[in-house]
Amino acid sequence: MEQENTIITLIDESGNEVEFDLLLTFDYEGKRYAAMLPLDEVENVAEGGVVILEIIKDGDGENYATLTNEILLNEVFEEFLARFDELDEDDD
Repeated sequence: MEQENTIITLIDESGNEVEFDLLLTFDYEGKRYAAMLPLDEVENVAEGGVVILEIIKDGDGENYATLTNEILLNEVFEEFLARFDELDEDDD
């Protein structure tokens, strides 16, 4: 099954627009997360690196928050890898 790319534009801390390819959204321990591949250069993210952000719903729609807890970030990243591998296996 082919998936269409979803491009999301976010504003970084400096007020610059940054485009991301949305790879996957998933739930982990009661919260929703997005795994995205930066299409523009992002500070502290290696080329080809994945960015994981928490999706926070509010009255205006969705906001994306950086994970500041390194332990939680590692747990969520491992969950992303497991789910992404499952998707890859389903495509075979």
